[in-house]
This record gives sequence, C-alpha cells and structure tokens, in this order.
Amino acid sequence: MTVCLAENFEAVELILRIILGKRIKIKSVRTQEVLKNLQGRSAVLDVHAIDNENKEMDIEIQRSDTGAGAKRARHNSSLLDAHILKPGEDTQDIPDSYVILITENDVMKGNQPLYPVERYVAIGNNKVLFGDGAHILYVNGSYRGNDEIGRLMHDFSCTNPDDMNYEALAKQARYFKQDKKGVASMCKIMEDIRNEAALNNARETARRMIKDGELSLDKIAHYIPSLSIDELKKIEAEVMQLA
Repeated sequence: MTVCLAENFEAVELILRIILGKRIKIKSVRTQEVLKNLQGRSAVLDVHAIDNENKEMDIEIQRSDTGAGAKRARHNSSLLDAHILKPGEDTQDIPDSYVILITENDVMKGNQPLYPVERYVAIGNNKVLFGDGAHILYVNGSYRGNDEIGRLMHDFSCTNPDDMNYEALAKQARYFKQDKKGVASMCKIMEDIRNEAALNNARETARRMIKDGELSLDKIAHYIPSLSIDELKKIEAEVMQLA
C-alpha cells in the first residue's frame, strides 16, 4: 500500500479526506521516510504528507497490533514536531500534526471505525480540550460498514484492484499487479525491502555486540561482512552517545 501511495497525491488526499472528514490539499508526499531525534533514534514513516497549510500528516499502516501501541504513536508525533519548526521560528507558529494509524485489527476493541486521540485539561470534574494541535487517530482496518471509511478499509485489504471501490487506489494497485513494467518494479522493490531488512538486522546485531564490548570492530566486521569498518564506527559512536 505504501508503494501505491508514493507520489500519489490523489490517493493520499482521498484517504485524508475520508479519515479526517475534510478536504485536504497535499503539496508533498514521501513514503518510507526516516526521521531521527537528537539522540539518533529513528522511525520510518510509512507515508509523510504535508498539506498547503503546512500541517504534517504521518499515515502508518500496521499489520501487527504490537506496532500500533500508544507509545509508538507518541514517538512518531514527537518526531514530527521536532522536524517542523526551523531555527528562529516561534513555537506559537507550529502547525498541527496528525499521526494516523491504520491497523489491520480493531486494536481499541470498541467496534468503532475511528478512534480520535486528543489531550484534555482536567479542571475539577470537567475536561477541556488542550488544543496543542497534536492529533492521533486510530483507524479500525477490520471495519466494513456501508460508508466511505468502510469502503476505504475494504480497499486496503483487497487483493484484486478490480474489486476496489476507489479508482485512485485501484489504478496504482492495478499497475503494480497487472502491468508488466509495474510487476517488474514491484519485484525490485520487494528485493530492496528484503535487502534493507537484512542490513537492519546486521546493524542491530552489531549494536548488541558493540554494547557487550567483548569484540573489536575488526572482529565484528569479520562476523558481519555486510558492514564495513566505517559503518561499524558510526554504530559505535551512536552506542557511545546513548550510553
């Protein structure tokens, strides 16, 4: 799905309109974008979109319930905020941000299509919206109601483009599943994903070995030939910074 949304402004605007309940005009869409905090901890945003009012949108598509926890949403929200303001800009000018988690299952278990998450101020027995502009929404991917969100969630899990409700999604899915060039492109993308996953596993293994401190970088490079000494030095610097 993230491949189908790459540079697909029409589809991203459709998704945001249905989920947020208002028309959105997107000026930028980036998929699988890596954002890092000051400590070097990173997160890969499935779809990072910016609208014409500079509002930041992070759309996460989660198959596993464990990847859709509250702390994950908080982390992604904080990364968006950290990258919005430029040096010299006032915090009052920070635009709204949205972290949208589309989950395969109903992780909130409330039998609702959408679960908006907002901060509130407790004033006695009353709660007043804090209004800091940071928004988190969970979307129940298992919802199949006879409405726009139900039809959209159907399309997210649909394997046949011809059975999809929204052409903005179907035409890209059709290209990658049925067009000869699209199929070849998708095979290359899947190969790159596998290679990147293997490289990430190698980096994580190296990080643990460096933390243990029992082996030199040369020895680690011998056991993990996919990582160069220069790459291991960078990982070592990150480990030392976080220590």
